[in-house]
Amino acid sequence: MRFSLRTFKPCKRTLSKSKEEPMKTVSVIARYLLGLMFTVFGLNGFLNFIHQPPPANPLALQFFISISASHFAAFFFAVQLLAGLLLLSGFYVPLALTLLAAEIYNILAFHLTLAPASIAPALLAAVLWVLVFLQYRSSFKDVLAAKPGAQG
Repeated sequence: MRFSLRTFKPCKRTLSKSKEEPMKTVSVIARYLLGLMFTVFGLNGFLNFIHQPPPANPLALQFFISISASHFAAFFFAVQLLAGLLLLSGFYVPLALTLLAAEIYNILAFHLTLAPASIAPALLAAVLWVLVFLQYRSSFKDVLAAKPGAQG
């Protein structure tokens, strides 16, 4: 047991460390996996090194054609790449989580409505996002407050 040098009392930090340590490890692993996932797929949007067959649903194919032809998909891929790199670096993780929340929502909405057979990677991304969010939830406490305190 560790003791504080000033008061000779057991440090509270070491007593609760055993409870927090597994969750922190899981969160770090989830952060790296999520960062790697979105960095790779964000780069793939620009470099096309992972070739995928066209979707079977004609509406999904029409959706992909329209966002590709209008270059709207470049914004999706840029946000994915930026957020993935932020997660991998460990800097601005709450910002990366905020950016990815919208991305993951749209990915899940696409798969739920147009391609439900291939939803597994989207669900994995959502689970990884929640695991990272739980570690950084204190950064979002004012965002999630029903009546946030007045500024200034």
